Amino acid sequence: MSPSRVDEYLSNSSDAPTTAAPSPRFFGKLNTSMIESKFLSRPEDLGVVAVGFSGGQGKPGVDAAPTALIESGLLTQLRDDLGYTLHGHDDVHFYSDLAPAQDPPHRGMKNPRAVSAVTRKIAEQVYAQAREGRLVLTLGGDHSIAIGTIAGSAKAVRERLGREMAVIWVDAHADINTPETSGSGNVHGMPVAFLTGLAREEKDEFFGWLKDEHRISVKKLVYIGLRDVDAGEKRILRENGIKAFSMFDIDRHGIGRVMEMALAHIGSDTPIHLSFDVDALDPMWAPSTGTPVRGGLTLREGDFICEYVHQTGSLVAVDLVEVNPTLAPETDLGAHETVRAGCSIVRCALGESLL
Repeated sequence: MSPSRVDEYLSNSSDAPTTAAPSPRFFGKLNTSMIESKFLSRPEDLGVVAVGFSGGQGKPGVDAAPTALIESGLLTQLRDDLGYTLHGHDDVHFYSDLAPAQDPPHRGMKNPRAVSAVTRKIAEQVYAQAREGRLVLTLGGDHSIAIGTIAGSAKAVRERLGREMAVIWVDAHADINTPETSGSGNVHGMPVAFLTGLAREEKDEFFGWLKDEHRISVKKLVYIGLRDVDAGEKRILRENGIKAFSMFDIDRHGIGRVMEMALAHIGSDTPIHLSFDVDALDPMWAPSTGTPVRGGLTLREGDFICEYVHQTGSLVAVDLVEVNPTLAPETDLGAHETVRAGCSIVRCALGESLL
């Protein structure tokens, strides 16, 4: 599906109550957040990094997602309706100049040099926006790009605030395989292992550029929406005491209680990076993604997660990944619906509300 065929997205929004004091900068915009940011010195600014990269997995087309999302009107809505001043949003980056001539597997990883080089560049791009005190939105791209997005925002948070950053990872998959536990060798299934230091490399060309300033603690990591977790990943999660809420937990407690528990685990004094894989949603809502798994979140549950995190005032960065607008047939609305769902997720995370 050509990105130019993507229609205008729905105005989908939030019903969660606002609890924080309003900020004067928001007055005058009907759909704009009333939540005061705890950690951003320039909360009216939004740094946008558009990442057209698919090298962390094997299906082409996910690199077309940023263009589809932008052509759907997402950035226009963020500027005109939500009142953000956008920075760095004009171009989709494809990083073709970083692709090595030869990129054989290393420790079973596919395209390791390309993914390492691209994520290192993304880390620099995100860091350049985050160090200015802006919230950073990254539009992917496959989920391997989170190696760069989280590394960049974690470094900026440490430098600006002297704090550790938390990550809420919304996904059907844990993406915490090490190269040795991965069955596919696709790096989009490994970013959390590298970001937490559970997987390490010495050479820069194989993620050795990741230093302690880029990393996150397993104690500040929370998963939401898991339902397709490899045996090796289950062992990693259990052995490291990582907080994870599967679809069983969401069915048992409801999404509201799950979010309460997730944020209680993180703590109220911690900046949050929200990394949202669209395959966390059930394929009914987001069919055009590389690894769909039935039995996932409804669109309202996905929106609620984002609304709830926004209301904390602790959000410093958002990733939206794994939208693949080329996977649906030309006559199918699947790609269109997936782009619409992705836009809804972003808008809710950035403060859109019903009232």
